[in-house]
Amino acid sequence: MAVLIDRPNWPGPRGLLWSHLVSDSSLRELHEFARLLDVPERAFDRDHYDVPETVYDRAVLLGAEPVGSQELVRRLRASGLRLPKTRNRSTL
Repeated sequence: MAVLIDRPNWPGPRGLLWSHLVSDSSLRELHEFARLLDVPERAFDRDHYDVPETVYDRAVLLGAEPVGSQELVRRLRASGLRLPKTRNRSTL
């Protein structure tokens, strides 16, 4: 059971690079960790948070496990928390 974060390498708003923050065990764990980081709820996208590079070091200091993007997706899928883009949690 871990919160995972990939390196900030996705171009995004404000000219920053962005990471993905996920849990490999529960959305509750993920939301609690995001609150610790002061990440707004609007940054949540179905099964992950998009977080700017300015959050990366603090996330790791608070216990997020740094992993590559492929590892992050593999573990998210293995957890059963990954949703296809066509599905919505409100219909589950």
